[in-house]
Amino acid sequence: MLSRSRSGLRRIGVISDTHGWVRPEAVEFLRGADFIIHAGDIGDARILEELAALAPLTAVRGNNDTAPWARKVAETQVLKVDDVSIYVLHNLAELAVDPAGYRVIVSGHSHQPKVEERAGVLYVNPGSAGPRRFKLPISIGELRVEGAEVKAKVLECAS
Repeated sequence: MLSRSRSGLRRIGVISDTHGWVRPEAVEFLRGADFIIHAGDIGDARILEELAALAPLTAVRGNNDTAPWARKVAETQVLKVDDVSIYVLHNLAELAVDPAGYRVIVSGHSHQPKVEERAGVLYVNPGSAGPRRFKLPISIGELRVEGAEVKAKVLECAS
């Protein structure tokens, strides 16, 4: 578990389903983030290197991350920023913990961007920042954390 506690607003970039490609506009959006979360289907170890060069990175393995490099990537991760606990996994359908123990659950897999709060838990899926799938948008997300407060949004990329 990575934990940082420093006063002030913290920006966490959230990305998923890159499938081996980080779009330039996604890199630009993530630049300046305090942390980055990648919610799986990374596609290539170089993606992790590129993102880690921008900010501290928390990443999980997706169902398509089957190459030998991916064995080093955990299936789930926990990140704590200020007073906000964030649980990260690829496929929300495989959530095997009580979500009430976390303020935020970040997932990917569906390629469908979504921010939804249920029973005090914020569920965030940034959608896909990789190759376009069907007619789904290309998108990326962010969390803004200050103390125990957290806000989420998902933005559609231009291309």
